[in-house]
Amino acid sequence: MKKFKFLGLSLLLFGMANAQDANEAKKAIDAEQFQKAKTILKSLISSTPDEGRNYFLLGDIYLSQSYPDSAAIYFNKGKAVKNNAEYNTIGLGELDLDSGNAAAAQAKFDAVEKDLKKKDVEQLVYIGRAYIYADTPDYKKAIAVLNKAVAKDAKYAQAYLYLGEAYYRDRDQNNAYKNFRTASELDPSLLRAKLQLGVITKNTRAAFPEAIKAFDGIIAVNPNYGPVYRELAETYYLWGNTDGAKKTEYNAKALGYYEKYMGLTDYSLDSRMRHADFLLLTGDYKSLEAEAQKMQQMDKVNPRILRYAAYAAYENGNYPASLTAMTEFITKADPKRVIARDYLYLGLAKLATSVGKDAAGNSVITDKTQFDGAIADIKKAAETDINITNEFNEIGKKLFSQKLYGPAAVVFEIATTNPANRNLFYDSFYLAYSIYYDHVNKSDADKKLNAEQLAKADVALDKVLELSPDAQDAYLFKARVNKNLNSNDAYAKMAVAYDNYIRVVTALGTAETSKPAVAKNLVEAYDNAGAYYAVTDKAKAKDYFTKAIALDPNDTYAKGEVKKL
Repeated sequence: MKKFKFLGLSLLLFGMANAQDANEAKKAIDAEQFQKAKTILKSLISSTPDEGRNYFLLGDIYLSQSYPDSAAIYFNKGKAVKNNAEYNTIGLGELDLDSGNAAAAQAKFDAVEKDLKKKDVEQLVYIGRAYIYADTPDYKKAIAVLNKAVAKDAKYAQAYLYLGEAYYRDRDQNNAYKNFRTASELDPSLLRAKLQLGVITKNTRAAFPEAIKAFDGIIAVNPNYGPVYRELAETYYLWGNTDGAKKTEYNAKALGYYEKYMGLTDYSLDSRMRHADFLLLTGDYKSLEAEAQKMQQMDKVNPRILRYAAYAAYENGNYPASLTAMTEFITKADPKRVIARDYLYLGLAKLATSVGKDAAGNSVITDKTQFDGAIADIKKAAETDINITNEFNEIGKKLFSQKLYGPAAVVFEIATTNPANRNLFYDSFYLAYSIYYDHVNKSDADKKLNAEQLAKADVALDKVLELSPDAQDAYLFKARVNKNLNSNDAYAKMAVAYDNYIRVVTALGTAETSKPAVAKNLVEAYDNAGAYYAVTDKAKAKDYFTKAIALDPNDTYAKGEVKKL
């Protein structure tokens, strides 16, 4: 009997120790010390294999780090143990959500909820979290579940914390702030709630000093709480973006705070990846390339490292290395994880390695197959995320400057398919510009087959004029494009476009018309429009030819036409 009592006491103490260690693991997770948390949890699983919550917490870390297969292993093991196995059912439900099987996830969550005891609240919080952090989140369902948790226990701070997170991600800042504040009041040691209050302040973009004050307040409570330094880094980065005069100073501060964050979390592969994300954000490609090399030494399998290596190598001018890394990344990565920017960098690396110079210094395509592949990859980027077309202007203009007008037209055409493209005015003009110069450089035989492209240029210029009715160059090129279409309707549109060019330019006075290039264009307009009006409106034709001669007394064409008239 004495032995039994002693054994019972030992088990009780062991259970308390396990709970304390589990809480240490949770603290490490909250502090984003994931490697430390994994070590604690693996030790707990080894010493207390019947405690399901430890398997769940470990699986949840792997899931948050985008290792669903590892997460599934621990969830399935934890589901089979004696105590608190239901947490792992929740984890498996989140995996169902990530795979698009919401019905299977709901069945698992319902099964867990059905068996909950009166005071069981934490399970509801984790169900709510599953909806928040799923690949395709459902914030409304998360809010509904977390409100159940609050109804069960109105003093459970974690329920308010994640209710705030759900509202925050659902763009309801007022309710988010209210719930984060409640969580912080219920548990002043819950630094994550205080942190999120600062994040909301930071994201107003007009309250950076107030956000920094809030984060400094957290440091005063716990100077070793790593996530606050990451938020300070982001705050200074964003502040630098809105205050150009301070951008360099604030970017340096941002990178310094991120290094502090790294030192207080860990230098594991996943922490280095978060660091790489920030280096990418701040455009520190030299440091990013160095970080990618360190990560490759740690893990030669993870394809995400290749993404960082590819981006950095391209921005640092090492185009062959970028092409190799990005090709390997897309080959190895889960197709769901390949984003538009990956295809864009692949296309850019192919462009850079398939265009060279001839003996005269002209740009030439040195590898046609690879060049065509580059254009296809840039198209794929736009198909994956149309918003990336905001960045096509620079790509198209570079091709245009290399006199690769046809490929430039392709890039600009893709860009103009996005009506929300912030460069729509310039991209539409450059589309027409590129098509026109591609056309005039074609052989006579190919010009006859190019009417469809010229018609696209005409439509693009209509968009330019819709956005800016007095864009004189748009009228000039609209006239030139229609002249090359060689049809009666096109000649009529040509004449009207020249009329408008003349109207807009002459309205600007002699300060504009006296410019040599403008005077030359006016002569072109008077001559070509005059040729059209010579058939339909002889008085207008004579007026135009007379004005052309006034600008250029050596205009023999206009002189001859005046004599004919």
